[in-house]
Amino acid sequence: MAEAPATLRAQQFALSRHLRDPAAAAAPDGIEDRRLAVYRELLYNNLQGLLAGNFPVIRRTLGNEAWHALVRAFYAGHRCHTPLFTEIGREFVRWLERQIDEDAALPPWLPELAHYEWVELALQISDAQPPVEIEPVDASGADPGQALLDGIPVLSPQAWALAYRWPVHRIGPEHQPSTPPEQPTLLLVRRDAQGEVRFAQLSPLAFRLLELLDGATRSGRDCLRALSWEAGVGDEAFLDEGRAMLARMHDEGTLAGVRSA
Repeated sequence: MAEAPATLRAQQFALSRHLRDPAAAAAPDGIEDRRLAVYRELLYNNLQGLLAGNFPVIRRTLGNEAWHALVRAFYAGHRCHTPLFTEIGREFVRWLERQIDEDAALPPWLPELAHYEWVELALQISDAQPPVEIEPVDASGADPGQALLDGIPVLSPQAWALAYRWPVHRIGPEHQPSTPPEQPTLLLVRRDAQGEVRFAQLSPLAFRLLELLDGATRSGRDCLRALSWEAGVGDEAFLDEGRAMLARMHDEGTLAGVRSA
């Protein structure tokens, strides 16, 4: 009887290895293949369906055969460390970021495209909240941008500025670049008040401003002055344009409010 737990454990590991990679791991003895086939199909289809829903552009772009080969390689070779279905997409992205260095046949843009697709789900389910000490900006005031200049603008945790080497927003079955463009792709991804995730392309200046505002301890005015110095443009004229930019960011929800400077 003392050997029973060890034997059961060995059988469970043999079964799980077979279900994950039936081509490389033999089935445990004593189990009818017809029954095993039910589990093989059920588990793989559950995983494949979940990933297909999270990464529809990748699935269409790779095509059916390459997509299933990719999912099977992930299923066989990756060890997830989460019981949450909502985290499987993140695990897939992490696996691709490592796999791209090991599999020369994979398209070089694949990890970034996967991250770009994963971001939508991540923002949809995010429960992150802005700091409690922020103050609302009175949009009905004569110049709401002034409060954003005087105070420290606070980025919404539901707004992410992202930079990619590849034009991830354009990749698809009809556009699969072989080399990255000279300029990076800069995007703002945010969840609006209605819960919709929206994507917008950013100019380098707007992207840099969001970088300066992320975790800022300086006022909006000081961040804009730093940006104007970096860009080599006139300070006062740039402040007027920057104030309008801050007001637009607040109106659309990219900025959650201000803290006292």
